[in-house]
Amino acid sequence: MAQTPASPVIGWILPPSRAGGVYPYGVATSATTGQIVVPAKAPHSLLTDYATLFKVRISTMVIITAGAGFYLGCLRSGISPFQLDGIKALIGIAVVTCGSSALNQALERKTDRLMRRTADRPMAAGRISLTHGLLLGFAATFLGALYLASVTNIITGTLTLLTAAGYVAIYTPLKQFTTLNTFIGAFPGALPPLIGWTAARGMIEWPGVALFAILFVWQFPHFMAIGWMYREDYARAGIRLTPTLPNTRYAAQSTVIQALFYAVLMIPVSLWPTALHITGNIYAVAAVVLGLGYLWYTIRFARILRDPEATGSSIYARHLLRFSVIYLPLLLAVMMLDANGRLLF
Repeated sequence: MAQTPASPVIGWILPPSRAGGVYPYGVATSATTGQIVVPAKAPHSLLTDYATLFKVRISTMVIITAGAGFYLGCLRSGISPFQLDGIKALIGIAVVTCGSSALNQALERKTDRLMRRTADRPMAAGRISLTHGLLLGFAATFLGALYLASVTNIITGTLTLLTAAGYVAIYTPLKQFTTLNTFIGAFPGALPPLIGWTAARGMIEWPGVALFAILFVWQFPHFMAIGWMYREDYARAGIRLTPTLPNTRYAAQSTVIQALFYAVLMIPVSLWPTALHITGNIYAVAAVVLGLGYLWYTIRFARILRDPEATGSSIYARHLLRFSVIYLPLLLAVMMLDANGRLLF
């Protein structure tokens, strides 16, 4: 979900290219529409288009983090996390997540056409119509939230619906207006583990808030890396992020400062579950080691300051991004294994 920090409210839009010409950085465009021309791919099927529309990889990460919250909440209640109710809860969360992803792409179909990495999305490319996408999105979001409320509790269903609304109705439009969208979007992006916790416990409690805080802080170095890697694409579409600020050197400095701040903050925040006695000392040691690794890759990312204009600077962002997507599942896995101070093997 967000997937994407507080900074000066400034944005930058690249000037249009010549008709039928090439955008900066060698991006070919249509002579009539100005849309990005992407290389031909294998034929699309409705199934693969749905997988893209529902952002299956992101939805999977949401399910993993929500599942971790449910698992830990069940252990806190002294019940087995391996139960049918847990599967029902994850199905409901997955359906709402897929629905909000479809609505997000419906809103962003025009800007998606301007970016190389998104121009081939089914709604941007016209393979799925706006009406089709909206019907799927609204049906999945609202029916999924109702189902979730019926199989778990009202708090869980409401939180899930609020997450979808924050992502689609607040974060997505803000991307065209302010770089603050990253900070605001981090709130719905961090709610899945808290939703998993409330599905198990039926209430919002400090351990669930600690899980929310971990995911909230984790997002910033992760999204600063993504923003820097694709800054030309985002700028071309008018999406306002810290890496797309008009002064490249200032953009690099602000991006690095934010990434470093949250990478440092990640270490104490990741120890909060131990302080709340959700986990034992083995998790605490693992959290510190993983946190130092996250910080080290973020420090390496700061090398973009040497020459922000260099195309090779994106390699440091790529390395940080790769570690970030390894860090979070590992942290959650150790947290679950060492839940309540009992390492499970």
